Amino acid sequence: MNEPNITCLLFDWGGTLMVDYPQYTGAMAFWETVSPMPGVAETLPLLHEHFKCIVASNAGDSDAALMRQAFRRVALDQHFAGFITSKELNATKPSPAFYQGIVDLYGLSPQETIMIGNDYAKDITGAKSVGLKTIFITKEQGSFPDADYVISSFAQLLDVLGCAKWFPTCPPPQYRRRK
Repeated sequence: MNEPNITCLLFDWGGTLMVDYPQYTGAMAFWETVSPMPGVAETLPLLHEHFKCIVASNAGDSDAALMRQAFRRVALDQHFAGFITSKELNATKPSPAFYQGIVDLYGLSPQETIMIGNDYAKDITGAKSVGLKTIFITKEQGSFPDADYVISSFAQLLDVLGCAKWFPTCPPPQYRRRK
C-alpha cells in the first residue's frame, strides 16, 4: 500500500483481533478462555511501532474498560491508543455516525485512517461511507467493492501496509487489491 499518510489503524474486535467463542456469553473480559486471533500477537506489536492503533467495536456486552480488560488478559492492551464501543458513541456499526464519532473523538483525518475488520457489512461499508480506507480480512471469495484491500490473514497486514520496508524478513503474503 503506497499510503504514506496513513497514521491510524482502527480494528474490529471479535473475529478480527480476538477469537469470538460462541459458547460464551456476557463480557469477554470474564470468559473462561480469551485468545487473540491467529497472527495478532506476533503482528500487532510491529504495527503499533508505526501506527496509532484503536479498537472500535459494537461489543454488545462490553464497554471500553471491559474491552481493555480482555486485551490485558492476553497481554495486548499496551499496543492500543484507545478502545471505543457503541456504548460510548451512542451509535453502532455500520452507521456512519459510529465511524464519524471515532474520527471526531480522536481528532483523526478519515484519509489517514484505515478500518480493518472481518465483517464486510459492519466494518467495511460503514467506514468507507465516511472516507476511511478499508482492509477486509476474509477467506471468502467474492466481490467486495468497498474494501480497498482483501486479505486472508492478520499477518498479511504487514505487507499491505508497507511494513516490509521496516521488517524485511516478513514473508510475502497473498492478497487481493480492489481493482
